[in-house]
Amino acid sequence: MMLGLLGSAILGGGVAVGGYKLLEPTNANAPQAVAADPNVRYTSELRNSDYVVPEGLNFVAAASSVTPAVVHVMTEYAPKIRSSAGSERMDPLLRQFFGEDFEQYHGGGSGRAQGPQMGSGSGVIIAANGYIVTNNHVIDKADKIEVVLDDKRKYKAELVGTDPTTDLALLKVQADNLPFVRYGNSDNVKVGEWVLAIGNPFNLNSTVTAGIISAKGRNIGILQREDRMGLESFLQTDAVVNRGNSGGALVNLNGDLVGINSAIASQSGNFEGYSFAVPSSIVSKVVDDLLKYKVVQRALLGVQIREVDARLASEKKLKNLNGVYVEELSENSAASAAGLEKGDVITEINGAKVNTSSQLQEQVARYRPGDKIKVAYLRGGDERKATATLRNATGTTEVVRAEVVKAVKYEGATLEPVTSQELSKLGIEGGAKIKGIRDSNFRQTGIADGFIITRIDKNKVTKPQDVQRYLEIAKNGDGALVEGIYPDGRKAYYPIGQAE
Repeated sequence: MMLGLLGSAILGGGVAVGGYKLLEPTNANAPQAVAADPNVRYTSELRNSDYVVPEGLNFVAAASSVTPAVVHVMTEYAPKIRSSAGSERMDPLLRQFFGEDFEQYHGGGSGRAQGPQMGSGSGVIIAANGYIVTNNHVIDKADKIEVVLDDKRKYKAELVGTDPTTDLALLKVQADNLPFVRYGNSDNVKVGEWVLAIGNPFNLNSTVTAGIISAKGRNIGILQREDRMGLESFLQTDAVVNRGNSGGALVNLNGDLVGINSAIASQSGNFEGYSFAVPSSIVSKVVDDLLKYKVVQRALLGVQIREVDARLASEKKLKNLNGVYVEELSENSAASAAGLEKGDVITEINGAKVNTSSQLQEQVARYRPGDKIKVAYLRGGDERKATATLRNATGTTEVVRAEVVKAVKYEGATLEPVTSQELSKLGIEGGAKIKGIRDSNFRQTGIADGFIITRIDKNKVTKPQDVQRYLEIAKNGDGALVEGIYPDGRKAYYPIGQAE
């Protein structure tokens, strides 16, 4: 009886093992292993697969070629002065008129400095001689900018220029023969195409994530400005992007730069499914402008537009929903000079279809004042075409060049222009830095060296010559109130020339 049971067990085990072996390819030379668990086989032989990843699905080549050219941008912000309890005891009238920091410049208060603040983001080397593109918000108001390469080399970076309207900035490091990324054509990128996002999220250097282009020409309302010059026509992707990825590269599988990662759609502050990148068509234009003119050239068609939807089509009796509707034309605009009228529907710019305001803005923004574009539009159902010569914000076709501003001597003091890095750091549009107070007629005013004058009475100061002009005018009146800011961010106000 026992021998029968044992024989049955052996037979059953043989069938089980045999059945397992029948499902396995025959390999006479393969070493046999004894399994501790009949469902798991242990072996020292590793499978060497000859499987080839189909073209278009392998990210290795793009990642390896681009990663060395994506840098870690490190920023430092000087300690800020916090007002103490002394400022709270200030006379309410003085506080209302002169601001919270008045006492700190007149011997009162004991403000204490916070420690320096640190920030970080990403950047992309676009030229072997050290030019780096990043986001404006990555370096905005920074006192010090450094970049760390993928191979751990560290360089001090100089701010070449910024364009807040597109959230882009250009940096320069003193180095040669650096790895760099070539521009790709973002116009050719298709929805559904694979892309890689490369950057430094959460200080995790050289992180690569993959996703697809999920939309193009996306406007998410993060660059709204008083001058209405904010330009948003983002590439939307589902590649994972988090804090620290800003300014990093979005590349296609050829390793070409198609965008600069700038934002995420999130309620928590971390990635929740979608990220947004400035397309390379805009990046290349902004960089070229900053290098040639020091300022970005914004060409304008001069139209106020509205996207066509079913309601507007019904109201205006439009035959289809294509294009953007012209609600108004600016006076002396490129559009009016080209013959466009209120009520026209613009359908194409240089052959590229435009169905949203962001698409129209993107197409126009890649040109400069004086450039000609072809505009296709509908008028009463008739298809028409026109050639428009784009203009700048002042209504001319001239490119805008950065004014060369020089220092001036006035009343024994030196008034200097403010550097672009100081403008960015302090969030001001212009001003004049005063030095040499001790040996000047300003020595009794309470102003200290380094003070940046931004306003005199109601007049905005953008350059040193403005201070000289407005103070000369004030000599014939009752004096003037000088308003400004110190390099550490403290604001101050000084009455000048007023009777004692």
